[in-house]
Amino acid sequence: MELNKKIIFSDTIFAQEVDGEMVLLDMESENYFGLDSVGSAIWSAIEQKQVLQDVYDILLEEYDVKPERLKKDLLDFIAKLETNQLIKVETF
Repeated sequence: MELNKKIIFSDTIFAQEVDGEMVLLDMESENYFGLDSVGSAIWSAIEQKQVLQDVYDILLEEYDVKPERLKKDLLDFIAKLETNQLIKVETF
């Protein structure tokens, strides 16, 4: 997966920040998902900018991390969200 993708949140997901971390509820499956501080930062960046390249740029400015590591971690996280049907990834 490359960074030229657009992220679309599932209509059945309710997200709420609790003590600096995001809690997600899939209203369809009634499953809860908890995101740690980094996952929460990624989720918030996606809420701001839905294009993966823009999300990557935001996170690269925010965290002291090697660009290759950030890209791998971001794409892994996006794949997990997609596997759990919390988001859809589209090419634009």
